[in-house]
Amino acid sequence: MNQRESAVEVFKFSKKGDAGETSLLTGERVSKGSLRPETYGTLDEASSVLGLAKAFSTNAKLQGLVHAIQEDLLVLGAQLAGTREQPSRWKVEDRHVERLEEWIEALQHEVPLPRRFVLPGANPVSAALDMARTVVRRAERCAVRLKESGLLEEPLVHAYLNRLADLLFTMARYAEKYP
Repeated sequence: MNQRESAVEVFKFSKKGDAGETSLLTGERVSKGSLRPETYGTLDEASSVLGLAKAFSTNAKLQGLVHAIQEDLLVLGAQLAGTREQPSRWKVEDRHVERLEEWIEALQHEVPLPRRFVLPGANPVSAALDMARTVVRRAERCAVRLKESGLLEEPLVHAYLNRLADLLFTMARYAEKYP
């Protein structure tokens, strides 16, 4: 038996999602096209783009920030996969938002923000961070729709996503100088 055959034997397909449904953390089955999976799936997409920025970067500070943000996005995704009746035990807290604000201020002391529109693509790291920012903005819009639908009552989710997008913009400008 070769290595690929061995891996196939270990990985079993559940096939539970074949009909277009997925499970929330509560075990409740919902459409993969519904707003909760769309929102936390968008966070997963943002984390993947951040992983690309981390892989491109040679800057230990940026790599550390990205890693911490990816961990936060896992917490936030778990929070969004809970329901009002059965909330997730993982939640974004004030300290998460405050930490983002501290990082923004620290980076802006090192690299002042431009007073003009910025075209992304100065280098692969800054481009990936700008792309992650746009994905986070999409997640933010999804979270607003969750709120408007009565499915999300956590204002810190919105504060976190808004501040995260600001941080990613700042990180991208920093990465233009220190990739």
